[in-house]
Amino acid sequence: MNDPHGLAFYVPGTFLALVLGTRIPALWRHPQDRLLRSVCVLLTTSIGVFFSCAVPTMAAVNRLTGVPNAAAPIVYSLLTAFSGANILLIIHWSRGPDEADRAARWARRCTAVTAAVIVAVNVLFLLGDTPVERLTDLDTYYASTPFIREMILLYLLAHTTAGVIGSFLCARWAREVHGGLKAGLALITLGYLLNLSYDVLKFSAIGARWAHRDWDQLSTRYAAALASLSALVAGLGFVLPLLSQRLAAYWDMWRRFYQLRPLWRELREAMHRSIDLAAGPCASIEIRVTQLESDIHDGILAVSPHLDARQRERALEEARRSSRSADDVVAIADAAALAHAVVVWGRERPADKDTGQVGQAGLPGLPGPFRQNHRSVLTLPDHPAGLVRMSRALSSDVVKSFRDAAALEDSRR
Repeated sequence: MNDPHGLAFYVPGTFLALVLGTRIPALWRHPQDRLLRSVCVLLTTSIGVFFSCAVPTMAAVNRLTGVPNAAAPIVYSLLTAFSGANILLIIHWSRGPDEADRAARWARRCTAVTAAVIVAVNVLFLLGDTPVERLTDLDTYYASTPFIREMILLYLLAHTTAGVIGSFLCARWAREVHGGLKAGLALITLGYLLNLSYDVLKFSAIGARWAHRDWDQLSTRYAAALASLSALVAGLGFVLPLLSQRLAAYWDMWRRFYQLRPLWRELREAMHRSIDLAAGPCASIEIRVTQLESDIHDGILAVSPHLDARQRERALEEARRSSRSADDVVAIADAAALAHAVVVWGRERPADKDTGQVGQAGLPGLPGPFRQNHRSVLTLPDHPAGLVRMSRALSSDVVKSFRDAAALEDSRR
């Protein structure tokens, strides 16, 4: 609060405003999303706190209203709202869909208490008297003034209560989760503990005033520094789980893309079109994976009339002889039947191979990408993990032997 130009408050406040701007379109599309609403409320109140706490802003408010220290109840109200918004976010964040009603009840109670404290803060300010403008040390300067004293203690008690509740909720939830979320909750808990240290310094400075001692530095310098640090730490805690989740999802998509490449290469000639990996260097990985899977399905559809259940049964028998999981055995059998069908398709359907068209004989009554006819009773796994297992299985000895056998049969013809 000793920054005469307010840059220490305006810069992070502006950054948070930009972050809020990125969330508004999502809130516009999903206005019923309570978690998203809570995030936006938290960002809005934090922006208000940063801008209202800046010395130039407080001076401007006092000057425009003509009331000395009129900015004080505004700052205290926003701090109280910010504390309540933190608890609201944790309530909605930590509750699953099955606990939505319970979370809504606790959210209503939190909102009601926060609103009551804000009303009380402003009423106490109106009842008190603050004739001398104090931009940085109002807490200690008016620590013994009737009604103003109660206003200061009320906002600090509300701030302390929110810190204790937030620390408890985050610490309890952190025991149940892992990874980025656990690390984020640890940072948020640390941020709350720093906030509690801020409250301790404020109470100490006020208590010193009551004892006719001057510990104002605890309030104006050290407490303000702790408040800025706690905001930074808690902000990182809220961002870390979202960032780690996004990075993990991004990594999983790229891994899936490369794991499916062998299956795509196996079916390359049978596809309606080749995958456009040059769809643009800016093409998202989600689009690339979707296109890759689409081409794989096209390829499977093209060779589906040549999928032979007898080949799959033979592959099942051979795969069961090795110590593999049931899912791997099925994947190897499906991959072997598919590899055999690709070779047969290349031999029997040259016209289709050249034109990239699928013969209509293979289309009627085919259930799923592995279509069913008088020779084929295979079904492609619905989950992407099934495609990945099949793609990995293409490198197994069983699949290689079936592919070689089909190629040898082709050479003899």
